[in-house]
Amino acid sequence: MRHNKKFNHLGRTASHRSAMLSNMAVSLIMHKRITTTLAKAKALKKYVEPLITKSKEDTTNSRRVVFSYLQDKFAITELFTTISKAVADRPGGYTRIIKTGFRASDAAPMCFIELVDFDENMAKTAKKAKRTRRSSKKATAPVAETAEAPAAETAAPTTEEA
Repeated sequence: MRHNKKFNHLGRTASHRSAMLSNMAVSLIMHKRITTTLAKAKALKKYVEPLITKSKEDTTNSRRVVFSYLQDKFAITELFTTISKAVADRPGGYTRIIKTGFRASDAAPMCFIELVDFDENMAKTAKKAKRTRRSSKKATAPVAETAEAPAAETAAPTTEEA
């Protein structure tokens, strides 16, 4: 029976799957964003999020446990120094999957998976205000008020003198 064996095998043997997820996790930690298929991204999310949670506690044991999964000293250093400090107050959900469409050759659903706290592009677009019809009216209204205010101040002394 297959009870409680519900995860995507990704068409690979167990050793190939674990090696692939380990390599993808190292790439995600080092580059903060990678492009892959949707199925691999979902499997990687389940693989890497417990490792990031483990990295919040910087002990010898947690480093050894994470190293047993990743097998890359540079990725471990990056994970325990910069990433763990950036996600220290976050209770979970360290990665984000954004779908990008379909691959041209075989129409596989593609996406990119990224670390949430390290996306500069999303942070920049969040700070910029989008120009819509409603927001453009609100944006032009304060400009008109500030333009009228100096004119009213200059007009007031001339009416008092007269």
